[in-house]
Amino acid sequence: AEINIPFTVGGGINELADVERLLCAGADKVSINSAALRRPQLIDEIAGRYGSQVCVCAIDARQDERGEWICYVQGGRRPTDRHLLEWACEVESRGAGEILFTSMNHDGTKQGFACEALRMLSDRLTIPVIASGGAGRMEDFRDAFLSGHADAALAASVFHFGEISIGGLQQYLRSEGINTR
Repeated sequence: AEINIPFTVGGGINELADVERLLCAGADKVSINSAALRRPQLIDEIAGRYGSQVCVCAIDARQDERGEWICYVQGGRRPTDRHLLEWACEVESRGAGEILFTSMNHDGTKQGFACEALRMLSDRLTIPVIASGGAGRMEDFRDAFLSGHADAALAASVFHFGEISIGGLQQYLRSEGINTR
């Protein structure tokens, strides 16, 4: 009732009834992660019932000592046997409309996004990829778009604590030739 931007809700979504409740409460999209890894058919069900635009699949991944990106569940606390690119391709083929990729190696560091992994995903997939994990400076956002080929970038603490203003970031990105809304 208070905002007029697309509103995505995630957390605790395990079945279609959860999606129905959230959409009826005003959400525009839902974001699933652990539930999708436990039961990938949930992606098919959401996309089939409500359309791909409603289904955002969040992927938390960490690069291991061999350089492989492994997917995690439970808020990035428990590793799975799934690899990032393989899982992202499956997520897309099942009908997800977007991927929210969080690098657990970068999350909270304020040292920049995982641009190489972002580029790998963005260049391989046809659905939008949202960067998450690592924003600390305005330049990090620029790099996510220009180097990482991300379609969008997410941050929390830098905005919550006033380290970067949204208006200031938009102005900076425009000066770097990056369109913003």
